[in-house]
Amino acid sequence: MNLKPFFSALRFLTILPIPESWCGDETSFHKSPDWYPLVGLLIGILMVIVDLFLCWLLPMPVASVLLILAMIAISGALHLDGLADSADAFFSSRGRERMLEIMKDSSAGPMGVTAIVLVLLLKLMLLIALPLVWRWQVILLMPLAGRCVLPVISSWLPYARSNGTAAFTNSQFGWMRLTIALMILLITSLVLLGWNSGLLVTVGVCFSGWLLSFYSQRKIGGFTGDTLGATCELVELLPALGVVILAHQGIM
Repeated sequence: MNLKPFFSALRFLTILPIPESWCGDETSFHKSPDWYPLVGLLIGILMVIVDLFLCWLLPMPVASVLLILAMIAISGALHLDGLADSADAFFSSRGRERMLEIMKDSSAGPMGVTAIVLVLLLKLMLLIALPLVWRWQVILLMPLAGRCVLPVISSWLPYARSNGTAAFTNSQFGWMRLTIALMILLITSLVLLGWNSGLLVTVGVCFSGWLLSFYSQRKIGGFTGDTLGATCELVELLPALGVVILAHQGIM
């Protein structure tokens, strides 16, 4: 088995010190989105281990804050940057070309800062509100859900620019990529949450990913690296949001 695309995906999506020689050439890089779900699963497992240690050491609310910091750190804030840029662009009330230019600006505007604050605050509140019996399962699912939607969206939507950093994710379309991502998410959700809850959470993740993709397509005609990052951050919330809703309604 050729693992170079996997190491390429791991190097791209995390700050782990993966040697460049393990990652292969450009062809391996273009195939790396096939492995994004596995990278998301590994991140989830790592975050569960971190959370178990933090909850043993500290009160749960404090542990939740530090867990969020760990989730940001493992990706080098890559997806938060995309969230900020996308918020600045989409809520600027400008045309398509101007929105694409705004996304290229490295500085965060007021809408970008607001989006980051609200998403992190919501993530913290959801982690605190989670029933303890479902906490580690949801923490594992959150990074997985975010990374599963990336290859699906980038295969489904056209790339909005003529060229750019994330253009490679759209170059290897295949139903196998979509099927593997969705099946990994579905099977993991069913195993961790049970049939009914796992299915509902998976449907919620898929619907939210489709909704965000539809919005991006209407705004700029496709996706960019920034919109993928924004989608990853927002979809990460869905497993926690879904379980909190189900538990609050007495279904779980």
